[in-house]
Amino acid sequence: MATLTIKNIPEPVVKRLKQQAAAQHRSLNFQVISFLEQMTHSVPVDADALLVRARALRRAPKGIKVTDRLLEELKVVGQP
Repeated sequence: MATLTIKNIPEPVVKRLKQQAAAQHRSLNFQVISFLEQMTHSVPVDADALLVRARALRRAPKGIKVTDRLLEELKVVGQP
């Protein structure tokens, strides 16, 4: 495994990382590795497709209610 040194991390960022690590019962090192893994496996967002989907939702029949839960589900799926 490789070793990575990151310099000049703002103290508030370190504090939040430590708090998040403690909440997850992880070491600070493992928390940072988890974040790096998440960010490097993330799927890029197709902004044009997202706008098409948003416009379609606006035109949705009045019987369909756009809720926070629906929006969260759509964000997780990440598809138009």
